[in-house]
Amino acid sequence: MELAGGQGGGLAGQEARQGKQLKLTNLDKVFWPEGLTKLDLIKYYIDMAPVILPYLQDRPLVLKRYPDGITGEAFYQKECPAYAPDWIATAPIYHADSDKTINYILGNNEATLVWLANQGCIEIHAWLSRASHLEHPDIAVMDLDPAPGVTFKDVLDIALLVHQALKEFHLSGYPKTSGATGLHIFIPLEPRWSFHQVTDAMGYLARLVAGVYPRKATIERSIPKRKDRVYLDYLQNARGRSMAFPYSLRPLPGAPVSTPLTWEEVKKGMFSPKDFNIHTARERLQAYGDLYRDFLAQSNDLEPLLKLAGA
Repeated sequence: MELAGGQGGGLAGQEARQGKQLKLTNLDKVFWPEGLTKLDLIKYYIDMAPVILPYLQDRPLVLKRYPDGITGEAFYQKECPAYAPDWIATAPIYHADSDKTINYILGNNEATLVWLANQGCIEIHAWLSRASHLEHPDIAVMDLDPAPGVTFKDVLDIALLVHQALKEFHLSGYPKTSGATGLHIFIPLEPRWSFHQVTDAMGYLARLVAGVYPRKATIERSIPKRKDRVYLDYLQNARGRSMAFPYSLRPLPGAPVSTPLTWEEVKKGMFSPKDFNIHTARERLQAYGDLYRDFLAQSNDLEPLLKLAGA
């Protein structure tokens, strides 16, 4: 990939071997109020591409663009724009609710990540299924979303209950910070079950955890009714929903990163989500490796959970 833009800091020479041409623009534009620029955004995704791409391969992406950085207006974009380079891979996906077919960009290579960053896409939001088995997700997710006033320790406590529940059903879950105030638990699956079935299974698990600790956990969708509890959002498993994937930057002050954790780290709780950001992500990866490295090699069986859920 040949990069041009005048302020690429040597990026052009680094990527010329990929044989793709991409002109970068406005590299000095400030994207975070701390002074981080679009160039910092692009360099982050180039550096992290080898560890990010295995999770994104063949997945439809939902774009949220911040052309003027996180303090400017942002907008969602699902359709691949007509001006996109012809080497951007796409997948046409039909949505019955809107009777529309949308051409989604697939997160298949480093050049695509760089092009997205140049479009002002700070976050990497992807489907839980791949285009090759679109209607059968290979990831289930439990999204732990704290209500206002809930501490991060409360989030970690609920995450440990989810972990215990998963172990009861012989399921492996992989925690990561959301990059904001919550936590995500990704559960690798065989791509056998429909989105509806996966949602039912995760709903059963969420109700189980909320029933054990109703004072701090809830499946209540109404925000005012959550009242100082952690919302177990299992509905993120629905078709067409997308999640921030491992190592995605987030559009928040400090440029936080959605960062994989160990369950031992969750248990000890000796960290803040703000500890994991654009400045520390590379060093953490060098020190600990990819903590999701076993994720792609595993696939859980949902049948025992589905039987209990009556799905």
